[in-house]
Amino acid sequence: MMITVTVNGQAHTRDVEPRMLLVHFLRDELRLTGTHWGCDTSNCGVCVVHLDGTPVKSCSVLAVMADGHEVTTVEGLERDGELDTVQKGFVECHGLQCGFCTPGMMLTARWLLDRDPDPSEAEIREAISGQLCRCTGYENIVRSVRWAAESEAAS
Repeated sequence: MMITVTVNGQAHTRDVEPRMLLVHFLRDELRLTGTHWGCDTSNCGVCVVHLDGTPVKSCSVLAVMADGHEVTTVEGLERDGELDTVQKGFVECHGLQCGFCTPGMMLTARWLLDRDPDPSEAEIREAISGQLCRCTGYENIVRSVRWAAESEAAS
């Protein structure tokens, strides 16, 4: 099937198999490898991207379902050579260890801060509850999101 998906602000038209998952479209067709592929069952959340501004697990979305829609990947958070505040927060507060869950966590955090610029620790934990991190114990991830919220409030 021929589809056109706008990814990180750029339209991409490809002929894809109807069964191709969005995660594979992004990684294999567009070579945007920031979106990770983990469990293939939507349990781990490492494949989270924004679809029309909403976080989705791209291993549970067919690429054809994104036809005519807008997708944002972790590569799309950076603007004009400047990291997003969420990305800076993960650097500043050591919100990553191995980095496998990090892109999905960052996209979920960006979505949360866009809706609630001052989330509590409990609200951050609830927002990321659909994603697994096997390294950090989540404490530094929560700190990273709070750092981003405070930095955005100060600017």
